[in-house]
Amino acid sequence: MSLERALRRVGVFAALALTAVWCGAAGAPIVLAQVASQTNASSATNSRGMVLGMSALFDQVNAAGGIGGRPIKLINRDDDLNPARMVEITTKELLPDPAVLALIGYVNTGGLTALAKDNAFGKSGIAMIAPLQGDHQVVDAENVFPFRAGYADEVNALVRHAKTMKRQRLAIVAYQIAFGPAMAKVAEEDARKQGLEVSVTMVDGAPDRIEQNMAEAARKVAEYKPNAVLMVCAGRYATELAKALQSSPAAGTQLYGMSVILAENMVKTLGADRARGIVLAQAVPFPFAQGIPLVYEYQRTMRARLPDEPLSFATLEGFAAAKIAVEALRRAGPNPTREKIAQALNGAGEIDLGGIYVKYAKAVRYGWRNVDLTMIGAGGKLVR
Repeated sequence: MSLERALRRVGVFAALALTAVWCGAAGAPIVLAQVASQTNASSATNSRGMVLGMSALFDQVNAAGGIGGRPIKLINRDDDLNPARMVEITTKELLPDPAVLALIGYVNTGGLTALAKDNAFGKSGIAMIAPLQGDHQVVDAENVFPFRAGYADEVNALVRHAKTMKRQRLAIVAYQIAFGPAMAKVAEEDARKQGLEVSVTMVDGAPDRIEQNMAEAARKVAEYKPNAVLMVCAGRYATELAKALQSSPAAGTQLYGMSVILAENMVKTLGADRARGIVLAQAVPFPFAQGIPLVYEYQRTMRARLPDEPLSFATLEGFAAAKIAVEALRRAGPNPTREKIAQALNGAGEIDLGGIYVKYAKAVRYGWRNVDLTMIGAGGKLVR
């Protein structure tokens, strides 16, 4: 069965396990586990993209015989972006299961922060590979091996762009869930340091009141009369906020967003003309780039394995996470264990993923450290 048919069969939004399909690989599967909600409005698109990008590469590796003759199996659990649920799934289901050899691509700031604070990955001797996370409380924790740049790096880059463009009055709108409170604080502190006037509006993250809450936030922002608005939120929260702002007296104000906001969702919600000009930070490489070996390999693999899926930052991030996992498994030897995988990464040094580098050691672990600023251009196309 092809990966595409398998995904259609189980449904990419299901909370059931997702398994990369293999041809010719023998032996017990090497199980990697992800907790990421494909149903929650804030995380669905990014979580789905991560699953697809990882599955595309794992399918390709399995078709070539797997790792040491063993297929890689990816399982996904849905926590509805609830931190307590992520912790429960991880500590009660995944960590006690000896078949789970590594964790990968987690999506949930609150849950990851709690797990990192408890040193869950270090105590269990298990690697957390490339979580969709840029908070240093998480990525600096033991046995966490990041790929993306940090959220704080993104926010600082956006604030400084506002300063450069002489947007002196900045409105920050953040939801009171996930990374919202922490990154709103980072943005406010940096804006004041840059000499900008700033207002902060915190929005209830209740999933059943997104439209109403964001409409009220847009009303408050319009009263402030800013030159720019920084959206510290993701998913439908961000698109509803942008829609409300574009329908308010603040219409036409420069909008900034973090990398967790997807350009295609903005274009779909607002239309290409109204989305034009929105600036989005990117914590992973540009998926449409030419000349970067990792991106070229990703593009080629997606065309071969998932030809109906568009290229995106989320699928590229999942693909890169899978590349790191495959490299770790190969370095761990013929009989990988949790400890061998974590040790392999802690001693890896610099890893070339294809013109894009990460660096892992016991004391210091760096992912891709750049932040690109992109803009939604004519026709809804994302440009650098």
